[in-house]
Amino acid sequence: MVKVTRLSLALILLNASDNDVSAFSPNSSFGRGFNSASLICDTKLHQSSNAADSMGGSIAPSPQRTKMLKEPALWEYNYGLQDGKLKLPHGIVKDVTVPEKYEVTAEDIATLERDGVVHIKGVFDDEWVNYLRKATAYQVDNPHFWAFAGTASKLYDYIQRNVWQTNRSFAEFYYHSAMGHVLSQCGRTDEIRLSTDLLMVNPNKGFKWHQDNQNGPITWEEGLRFWITMDETPKDYGAPVYLKGSHGNKCVDDNAVFVDIEMNGLEDYKDKMLEFRTMPGDMLIWHPKTVHKVDGPSDGIWTTYRRVLGGTVAKGGATYHDKTGSGGVLSDLGRHGLEDGVKLESPFFPMVYPRFNKDEARSRDDAEVGRSAVDIVTKLGGLVGKASGERFGSFFQVLGSQQKK
Repeated sequence: MVKVTRLSLALILLNASDNDVSAFSPNSSFGRGFNSASLICDTKLHQSSNAADSMGGSIAPSPQRTKMLKEPALWEYNYGLQDGKLKLPHGIVKDVTVPEKYEVTAEDIATLERDGVVHIKGVFDDEWVNYLRKATAYQVDNPHFWAFAGTASKLYDYIQRNVWQTNRSFAEFYYHSAMGHVLSQCGRTDEIRLSTDLLMVNPNKGFKWHQDNQNGPITWEEGLRFWITMDETPKDYGAPVYLKGSHGNKCVDDNAVFVDIEMNGLEDYKDKMLEFRTMPGDMLIWHPKTVHKVDGPSDGIWTTYRRVLGGTVAKGGATYHDKTGSGGVLSDLGRHGLEDGVKLESPFFPMVYPRFNKDEARSRDDAEVGRSAVDIVTKLGGLVGKASGERFGSFFQVLGSQQKK
C-alpha cells in the first residue's frame, strides 16, 4: 500500500508539472533555501553535458552496465523559470523570425490517417538536434522540481511535463522550428497549439501497451501526439511499437491507460505491429488512441541516451474540455480561467503555427503561465468519486506491477 501511495503522489506531481505563478517568482517562499533568487542552485550535476554535442547518434556505451544519470538529491532541484541562453540555429532571431517550414508528403498524411502513426525521417537537421541536446543537457544538469516525480516513480531517468513553461530553450524551439508546420499538415489544419509536452530521458524498463489520455483539455480527434528524437534507437530495445490501425478500435475505454491487447475487440490489431527505429531529427506522429509500447532493457539500465521531446498539440478549432473527475485532468492543472466549451485560446496552450503569439509568449516569460495550487486541489478533488477511484486504483496497480518486472 505504501508503494502505491508514493507512486500515486509521484504521478500526480508528474502530471501537475509546473507549479503556480508564485513558485515562478524570484521572491517565492516556495523556493527559499534553494537559492531561488537566482533560480539556479549552486550545486550542478553536469552529468549529461558530455552528450550534448555528440552528433553521430548516441554516445558510446558505458563499459559497465551503469546508469547514464544519477538521481538528483533534493537540494539539487531548481525552482522557477530557467534559461540556458542557447543560440538558435540557422541565424534565427528569437521572438522575431517566423517558424521554419518542412513539407511532408501526401503519402505521409495518408499513412497517419490509415495506420494511426507515421514516421517522418530527418525533419530536423544536425543544428536543431544539437540545440535540443544542449537544452536537454542543461535541464538534466539543472533539474527542475517538477521532474521530481520522474525520479520518485522510477519510470524515467528524467522526465518533466510542460518543460516549455519553465525552460526558455524549449519554448523557443516550438516558436521557431518546423514542428508546427509538420503537425499542421498531418492534422489538415491551419493552426497548431501546444496542449502539453514532455521531456523524456531513458524510460528505464519502458512503458507497456497503452494509449495516451494525458493530452490536455481536448478530445481524441482534436489532438495529435508527437515525438522528436535526439538519439539513435538502440538495436536491441527502445524502438516504439504501434498496433497498426488501432486508433479505430471501439473496445478500449477512453479512461484506460494500459491496454491488454488480448482483450475482446483488438483481434484485428494485435498482430499488426509497426516498429520504428528512430534516428536523431526524426519525428513520430500518431493519433492519441493508437495503442503502442516501448520496451526498455530488461534490467532497466540504459548505457546510452534515449532523449525525446514529445507531447500533444491541438488542431485549429479545438475547444476547451474540463476533464475534472477523470484522469485527463492531470495534464490540465493550470489556473487559466477557461470554461468548458469555449475556444482553446490561452497562453497556457500557446499557438506555435502559423506563428507564435507574442502576447502569449510574453505571458510565459513574465511567469504568468504555470500550475495553480488552487486548481490542483479543486480539480483533483473530482477524482474522489467511486468510479474515478476505481480507475486510478487500477492505473497505479499497473504502474506498481511495471516496477516489479
